[in-house]
Amino acid sequence: MTAHVYDARLRRAGETAAAAGLAGLAVTPGADLVYLTGYAPPPLERLTLLVVGVGRDPVMLVPALESPAAASCPVGDRIEIVGWADGEDPYERAAALLGSGPFAITDSAWASHLLGLQRAAGGCSFVSVSASVPHLRAIKDEAELNLLRRVAEAADRAFAEVLSARFGGRSEREVAEEVAAALRRQGHEEVDFTIVGSGPNGASPHHEPGSRRIERGDAVVLDFGGRMDGYCSDITRTVVVGAPEPQIEEVYEVVRTAQQAAFEAIAPGVPAERVDAAARAVIAAAGYGGQFVHRTGHGIGLEVHEPPYIVAGNPTPLRPGMTFSIEPGIYLPNRFGVRIEDIVAVTDDGAVRLNQATRDLQTVA
Repeated sequence: MTAHVYDARLRRAGETAAAAGLAGLAVTPGADLVYLTGYAPPPLERLTLLVVGVGRDPVMLVPALESPAAASCPVGDRIEIVGWADGEDPYERAAALLGSGPFAITDSAWASHLLGLQRAAGGCSFVSVSASVPHLRAIKDEAELNLLRRVAEAADRAFAEVLSARFGGRSEREVAEEVAAALRRQGHEEVDFTIVGSGPNGASPHHEPGSRRIERGDAVVLDFGGRMDGYCSDITRTVVVGAPEPQIEEVYEVVRTAQQAAFEAIAPGVPAERVDAAARAVIAAAGYGGQFVHRTGHGIGLEVHEPPYIVAGNPTPLRPGMTFSIEPGIYLPNRFGVRIEDIVAVTDDGAVRLNQATRDLQTVA
């Protein structure tokens, strides 16, 4: 991303804060700071804080030893950088930069930092970014969409690789290692998670792969993702070792139909909860409503989970450029689970899938 991109994001962040009735944004290390400045310091006990005040130029408070790194970030020569030294109270320095009024603070802020700011900046109050300005990163520009498309395509290729691997007789952990290796071969710089839930373990949506040996006839839930150029992938497919039993085929078709219904419900202006309802209605009509135990999806970008959340009770209208998962599932305790997940992007007249891996039920050896 060029410095001009970050300039525009900082300007838009100030405008968004003003429209929300805020005095500005208080941004600590994490995805929001990366999005606004391209600066990615690790979260530490030493305070780093970007202040994007309404009607004021942005300023970033950093530990003195981090000043050279901050100055070398894409906007390091375009915003004021203020260093604080060990022995100083960084929260008192931050209070002077904040001034007064309500600020949105990033959800990733450490409790110790928020408490320090509340102590020192008595004229300020703080609300979470996700509650007050949830669209700060939710609407992706074309460059971000291209990065998300690229990482989704890499995850698709990894799945195609995994289909040729042997499952039967191997442990879930061994297959998870195979999935992680495929992600790296296909260009992922980081692997964030590799869920492999076989047989009864597939009925636990976030099962950690373990020592269970995968057996013939097992349905196996594969949910995996990682990062390329800072942006995340997340895909789920369910495969069967050998010929599937009739109920697995039945449940799989219900989930696939539900996922398609959710996809077809997506359009600008549609409340996020309506997409969840579309998937849930299909599963409930098939008699499995009680076995769909999680939301239909979550936003994705610089973080694997971010707004918008595709869940009952979320009236947020969808807007072009929003990206999120659609991942309905059915989980039969002590039997098996089925989940199908794609990342989608809202367009001017509907949506497009960023994942193109087959959604037909695949059998593996």
